[in-house]
Formats: sequence, structure tokens, C-alpha cells
Amino acid sequence: MKLYDRLLDKSESLALVGLGYVGMPIAIAFARKGLDVIGFDLNKAKIDVYRSGRDPTLEVGDEAIRTTTVKFTADETELRNAKFIIVAVPTPVNTDHTPDLSPVIGASEIVGRNLAPGSIVVYESTVYPGCTEDVCIPILEKQSGLRCGVDFKVGYSPERINPGDKVHRLENIHKIVSGIDAESLAEIKAVYDLVVEVGTHPVSNLRTAEAVKVVENSQRDINIAFMNELAMVFDRMDIDTNEVVDGMNTKWNALGFRPGLVGGHCIGVDPYYFTHEAEKLGYHSQIILNGRIVNDGMGAFVADAAIRKMIQAGQAPKRSKVVILGLTFKENCPDVRNSKVADIVSRFAEFGIVPLVADPWADPAVAKKEYGIDLVDMSGIRDADCVVVAVAHKQFKEMGLAGTLELFGNPAGKVLIDVKGLFPIAELNASGVLWWRL
Repeated sequence: MKLYDRLLDKSESLALVGLGYVGMPIAIAFARKGLDVIGFDLNKAKIDVYRSGRDPTLEVGDEAIRTTTVKFTADETELRNAKFIIVAVPTPVNTDHTPDLSPVIGASEIVGRNLAPGSIVVYESTVYPGCTEDVCIPILEKQSGLRCGVDFKVGYSPERINPGDKVHRLENIHKIVSGIDAESLAEIKAVYDLVVEVGTHPVSNLRTAEAVKVVENSQRDINIAFMNELAMVFDRMDIDTNEVVDGMNTKWNALGFRPGLVGGHCIGVDPYYFTHEAEKLGYHSQIILNGRIVNDGMGAFVADAAIRKMIQAGQAPKRSKVVILGLTFKENCPDVRNSKVADIVSRFAEFGIVPLVADPWADPAVAKKEYGIDLVDMSGIRDADCVVVAVAHKQFKEMGLAGTLELFGNPAGKVLIDVKGLFPIAELNASGVLWWRL
């Protein structure tokens, strides 16, 4: 009997290692299909939150957590009861933009210590091509004393979950799958096909699957960098970038990318994994790294624009009351990882400006831990001199321009920075504030 069949009849279990924005929804999805699922995370506090029936990621909702059959645990020995193990831990970059593999190395050590013969281990963490074979498999072998390809099998299936996206979900996004041989690929494909309704897309080897992930995000990064560079040039030309894009999008083959702050745990990170491995092979990126330089500089660009506008309005920026609306890396999502809004805050700090930051989606404790930012409640914001609308949360959209202007009191001599282009130009011109948008 194949492992797939044993998972279905519950004679074997499936485990998720890493229960964040990626791992937790996957665990819930497999449990819904009737599999015996173990959800493991080193963070006991996170496990306690899940056990209490709360979903801090907002990906599946509290009801799904309360009613799931997933066995949430911080005890790594529970993994010994699983034969199909999915690793979904984060893979950040260091301050010098080199890959930080410590989470995936640590997860591999944990899995290896508890690996049973006949198991399949599938990595979903974003890594550079070759990492699973060159880094992860040797750790599994060393820790377990087992031989890959003989005693256990390994696969790679890059995550494609988009945090906060209620349309493109695990179930309706085609999933890339790969294995070290035809047998493991067939098993991995069959297992993922249980939860991916639109089907899986097999590729020939692990390195190709790893490359798919870093390339698809690098492509987006480059396209957004192009629009950000245009935005910086158009700012000097006194041309509105969004109006240009609206016109461009009337052509059938326009791609529709817009300028913005590129943060998060994928687009702002994955290109560095790709270029790191390319440089090890003697190739230095001509395009990808330049795109990263442009996008990594957008927070400072927005802050500088705000300071110029404050000076133009006759303000002394250091004494101005500056408010930033939004901290998370994208709208309608509580994830603050690699937020480029934090770069705006840092740039302001260079000029002695300490802004108030409000975000109804972000966890105040996480914001404080990650960035040293004390979030304020929207209800307490009054008499602002400069408001930076940095993230297009639905709450800020619902406020509209009229609600945003109320944060100023008297809008005369005040500054509004519309990073996401939420408000129509005609309304901004009639508002009485000095405005700027990306």
C-alpha cells in the first residue's frame, strides 16, 4: 500500500513544520480532507494561541481553528508519528542581503532527529536552486542516520499562498511539485492533489521547482522596480504616474504594474536568494539586483517627498505632527514582515521626525518587537500636520478623502501623502491640503 493510501485511511499521519501564514492553512486544508494532521511549531506561545481557537494570521479564521482536527504541538517528538512531513518555515535574508538559512537548517535538524524510515519530506520554504539537495538533505541524513533515496524520499513544492488574498487561495492556485525520483514525485503529487482543487504541476527535479519560485517573484520585483523608477522620473516631470498607467492599461498587452512599496516575505526577499546562488557560480546580476536597489529605496523616497512638501507648506518638519496610516507590508493583512513603511519611519528619524503610526490590522506587540514602533489608535489622531497614507487597508479606503482630512482639523497648510493613489486628483486639488502621491 502506498503512503498516499495510508494517509487516507489514517494508518499514517501528515505533519506540518512551521505554522505561520503558509503552514497553518495547509495543515487545516489537509485536516479537512480527513487526514490525521500534526501541526508543529517551535513557538509554544503560537501553539497556545491556536489551541485557544484563534487565528492571528486571519488566513482561515477563528472558526476553522476551533473546529479543526489538527493536533497543534510544540513537542518535536510528535513528528515521529508522521510519515509525510511538510516544512514551511520562513527563509529571510541577513542585513547584507545574503540568505539566512538558519530557520530551514533548524527545521531540517528537527525533522532529521525524528525521521522514520519510509517517510517523505517536502520543503515549501523559498530557497535558491540546489539548496534542498546541497543543504537540507545532508542534514536529514546526518541527524537520522538514514539514506535519502533509500530509507526516505524528499520533494520540493514552493508555497504560493498570498497572505490576505481571499480570492487566490491554496485550493485554487496551481501548485508546483517535484521529487528526487519518479516514485516520490507520484506520491507527492497525489497527496497535494487532495487539497489543490485546480491541480498540481509536476516538474522534473527539485532545482527546477526551487527556481520557479524565486523567478516568479523576481519577475514581479523587476516589473514593479521599473514602475518605481518611472515614478521617480515623473515626479521631476510633474506627471502623475497613476494617470500614465491608467492610459497605458488601455492597450491589450499592458502588464498593469503600479509603483509602490515592495515588502513582505516573498518579492522583497526571493530575488536575493536567486542572485546569491548566481554569484557563487560566477554570474553577477545586471537587472535583478538593480531592481532590488530601486525597490529598497522607495521608503526613503516617499519620506523625502513628505519632507519637501512640509517645507513647501511652511512647516518645520522636525516640529510637525506626522501621522503614518498603515504598517503591514500589504493591505488587509496583519503581516508586518519586511515592511517598507518601516523604512519611511527610519528616514524620518534621520531628520528628527518621530511619526505616529496607526494600523488596525497590525499586532501592536509584533510592531513593537520588530520595529520598536508603538502603534496608536486611530481615534486619538487629531491636528495632524502631515498624513502619509502608506497602506491601502479597507478602513482607510472607507474613510475616503473626507475622513482623512478630518485628521488635520483645519487642512490649510497641511500635507497629505497618498502613497497608493487612493484619492482622485480632482478631489485632492479641491481639498485645501498640499498633496503628493507616488
